[in-house]
Amino acid sequence: MLRRLDRIRFRGHKREDFLDLAESPNASDTECGDEIPLKTPRPSPRDSEELRDPAGPGTLIMAAGVQDFSRTEFDRLNEIKGHLEIALLEKHFLQEELRKLREETNSEMLRQELDRERQRRIELEQKIQEVLKARSEEQPAQPQQPPKGQSQASNGTGTDRRSQGLSSRIQKWFYERFGEYVEDFRFQPEENTVETEEPLSARRLTENMRRLKRGAKPVTNFVKNLSALSDWYSIYTSAIAFTVYMNAVWHGWAIPMFLFLAILRLSLNYLIARGWRIQWSIVPEVSEAVEPAKEDLTVSEKFQLVLDVAQKAQNLFGKMADILEKIKNLFMWVQPEITQKLYVALWAAFLASCFFPYRLVGLAVGLYAGIKFFLIDFIFKRCPRLRAKYDTPYIIWKNLPTDPQLKERAGATVSRRLQTTSSRSYVSSAPAGLSKDEDAGRFHSTKKGNFHEIFNLTENERPLAVCENGWRCCLINRDRKMPTDYIRNGVLYVTENYLCFESSKSGSSKRNKVIKLMDITDIQKYKVLSVLPGSGMGIAVSTPSTQKPLVFGAMVHRDEAFETIFSQYMKITSAAASGGDS
Repeated sequence: MLRRLDRIRFRGHKREDFLDLAESPNASDTECGDEIPLKTPRPSPRDSEELRDPAGPGTLIMAAGVQDFSRTEFDRLNEIKGHLEIALLEKHFLQEELRKLREETNSEMLRQELDRERQRRIELEQKIQEVLKARSEEQPAQPQQPPKGQSQASNGTGTDRRSQGLSSRIQKWFYERFGEYVEDFRFQPEENTVETEEPLSARRLTENMRRLKRGAKPVTNFVKNLSALSDWYSIYTSAIAFTVYMNAVWHGWAIPMFLFLAILRLSLNYLIARGWRIQWSIVPEVSEAVEPAKEDLTVSEKFQLVLDVAQKAQNLFGKMADILEKIKNLFMWVQPEITQKLYVALWAAFLASCFFPYRLVGLAVGLYAGIKFFLIDFIFKRCPRLRAKYDTPYIIWKNLPTDPQLKERAGATVSRRLQTTSSRSYVSSAPAGLSKDEDAGRFHSTKKGNFHEIFNLTENERPLAVCENGWRCCLINRDRKMPTDYIRNGVLYVTENYLCFESSKSGSSKRNKVIKLMDITDIQKYKVLSVLPGSGMGIAVSTPSTQKPLVFGAMVHRDEAFETIFSQYMKITSAAASGGDS
């Protein structure tokens, strides 16, 4: 019976049918190549005969135990490997949490606060001791009858005590009346507060942009109303405002008029805050539709939301930066002919304020501002060509450059000088019988030197006209495991016969990559990150020398580069095929 049970239990494939662990392929690409696979020794023919012999159940059970032991040892190693990876990940996350906690809890700040509290405690103890001492001195001592010989001495000490008690009372009264105000003038060290920075959040970013828009709405409405007054959007309103303003300036009531308008605006705001419905605006307000906030967003929707908010923030910050840079360049004599006009105007205003009475100067400035705002600007806005010729503030503001414009001008000037000098030197040194193509191939260079020297190519190999300056991209070599070799930033070029990648890091030419177009086995568009919307910004190129395709990612002109590489590849392959047939 036991023999029959053993046969049923160990029925299955023979030992020779199982693959040896040393001969089987790896389970995945992520497993480390340095692992030593477990290899169980093959049984000899004699042992196999003993295993097949039904008369030896003990031997059969021993062999099965060895096989189960080898399998369990292999499973244990895999389990230990998984636990080790989990432990490393937990260690990494714990280190990040520890770093964040150290940044959040500033020990130096806590130590400073502790020292300040100790100093306050010492001062309070001193004040309490002074108060207790003053009270003890005020308490009258019980009268004792001194001897006759000491009567005069006791009279002297009594007067001293009375004077000390009077001075302490005066000090106490002064401290009770004015001590609180004196404490306010006590100098204390300045507290350095460290603001905690919030992590990046798409919802928080969108909410801040909406808050900024709501906060700037009163200012934008005020500017729109002023522009409507200047444009005579409502003829009656603009005519009344112009008449009232000119009369106020003529009679010297301009400042009281503006103060009265400010008080009137605050009064209206008080009534609105109390619930009154008061709406007055020259320009009719258009209510914008508010989209309800979605709770559950997909990854693509979150990414698109962040892109929209980032685009608005970029445009807003760009406009603010342009205004600030123009004001800075106006006062820093970047454009001397423009700053000279401001310089002369300031001297004229200074001399006028020195020699003319303030009433006359204020009247002239007020009348000019009213005529300029209500009449001249209205004419200039309706006649743009007239404004471009005679509106001096508008011309000055438009001609003021920003910092990026100054950099572009400086770069264009330097490149023009380099082109003129290089053309002169080349005309003087170039041989007479050299054609245009040979000249371009010989003297074409990248940022680091001549093209053919960098990639070790012949002199007739030069970039095509489409990619003469190259395409910015990053090379992702998935055969490499080191981060420095896995991703490289650089520029991609296409020549007649080669695909050349120039690394942006300074160093030897080993970081550069040269691929022969004839060796390419497959080329296709590639999407590096699947969570991003769109079709991606990468190109995958397969060659026999690489196990996994080389990916050129983060290419802005991906479609243009793909068409150029594919057409050149088809051109070379068709030429090679026609040459082979002939």
